[in-house]
Amino acid sequence: MKIFTVGSKSFVTSFQLAGIPGKISENPQNALEEIKTLTDDSDVGLVLVSDDITESISDELTALRAEKSTLVFALPATGSEKTEIDYRVMLKKILGV
Repeated sequence: MKIFTVGSKSFVTSFQLAGIPGKISENPQNALEEIKTLTDDSDVGLVLVSDDITESISDELTALRAEKSTLVFALPATGSEKTEIDYRVMLKKILGV
């Protein structure tokens, strides 16, 4: 099972440093197309998406989650105003490790 990220350059690069590949997309509609492509791949089990991109495509993502077996999670974007985020801890929680 593969994990991919979709989001801004800094979001994707943060995960690439940990060995998780990603697709850079600053535009929500382009990101949605990337997510659709990734969820069509049976080897991809988890897609992590920057939450700043998901705001405008949340309805489409909800529909996609309902019809696909691939998990799609929105995570706080790099530099988000939310509290400091430890992506490694968050990923372990998502994966149940």
